[in-house]
Amino acid sequence: MNEERFLRPPSLPVGVKRLGQRLRSALSGGRGKVAPVYLVLGMHRSGTSAATQLLALSGCGLPLDLVPADDHNARGYFEPWRVAVFNGERLRASGGAWDDPFGFPFRPLADDDAWARRADELLRGQFDLGSSPLLKDPRLSLLMPLWRPLFEKAGLTPMVVIPVRHPLEVARSLQTRDGFVTEKSVLLWCAYMLAAEAYSRGLPRVFVSYEALLEDWRPQAARIEAAHGRKLPALDDLAANRIDEFLTRDLRHHQEAPDPAKLPFPQVTGPILQWLQAAARDEKPGYRAINEATTAYLALAKSMGPLVSPLTRDLDQTRADLLYTRQLLELERADLRAQIEALKADAG
Repeated sequence: MNEERFLRPPSLPVGVKRLGQRLRSALSGGRGKVAPVYLVLGMHRSGTSAATQLLALSGCGLPLDLVPADDHNARGYFEPWRVAVFNGERLRASGGAWDDPFGFPFRPLADDDAWARRADELLRGQFDLGSSPLLKDPRLSLLMPLWRPLFEKAGLTPMVVIPVRHPLEVARSLQTRDGFVTEKSVLLWCAYMLAAEAYSRGLPRVFVSYEALLEDWRPQAARIEAAHGRKLPALDDLAANRIDEFLTRDLRHHQEAPDPAKLPFPQVTGPILQWLQAAARDEKPGYRAINEATTAYLALAKSMGPLVSPLTRDLDQTRADLLYTRQLLELERADLRAQIEALKADAG
């Protein structure tokens, strides 16, 4: 993964920033008794940024610090910078990483109470909890058992959106960006999508086809509202015009015909893909097929895990540790710059 984007000072896209300010100023404290937090779950490169753009431009509250745009996502990731760093740290603490093909299921730690306190501080420090906060970080899919109780503690009800994209399209995108082989990317897709599905059960949620979202976002916005049982905070004509400008078909750089026979590990990936596509068509598939696919995935993890050499794991961990150290230094530098600016303002 090109994590260099974490190392640059975060910034908010100008168009989104201006519209977001206008929309949030128009909010009247939410509709109904439910205080929502909008969560975009799912795999990297699956349309999570596009779905988040739709929600943000419809009035949901973005965090203070956003991962900046880069060559791989020129219109922005809409990810909370500090939350993404935290989630990466938590995954590494449990022996995993963002690109662990067998990162599902969640791996609890003895000190998860301390991790939860840190996550709660981030939630309250990065978001205005009264303005329909919007949280998007694919790693959140793997870490929902840690985060989900915090939303309840904060008086928030998660409203989940899960974009669905063909795993071979995801694999081609990751090959371009990270050099991953198809087999790794497809297993990684399985891990994230199984986690997103399993850990959002019982919550208001909707599965959205990435292709359908780019083809015509309006029906998908209507599906989101119907599934959540509430209107988006400020989806008016101005917001619609902005969304039209952002969500265009040129966002989809890699297209793959939905042929399960072409997928690696078809006994696992085929049923998962079919279930997700059915859910994105509102066919309400039962849980039996996805549960059986989960069992097959876990069996695959058990059989393939020993094939990963300790040397490879050590190299991956060393690379992650070095990158994380650089991220922490950049966070400290950003905090120091903010303190210096505050001192200048007081002195002036």
